[in-house]
Amino acid sequence: MKYVYVLESVESTRFYVGITEDCETRLAKHNAGEVAHTSKFRPWRLRTYVAFSDERRALAFEKYLKSGSGRAFSSKRF
Repeated sequence: MKYVYVLESVESTRFYVGITEDCETRLAKHNAGEVAHTSKFRPWRLRTYVAFSDERRALAFEKYLKSGSGRAFSSKRF
């Protein structure tokens, strides 16, 4: 199972979209500073996640959420 997740920075207005097989462990890594891209904006909270049984669909959804229209969708729906 693959999860596409959206993180929200507690301290700023930043969001981060990623993909993982374990949301809890991945969130812990983000908050521990182990992910270079997100270490500056810690702490993070999990805003939402979507589960996919098909990895290709998960990757396509992650790519969509990182696009301009996907960011607009995310801000309205999540």
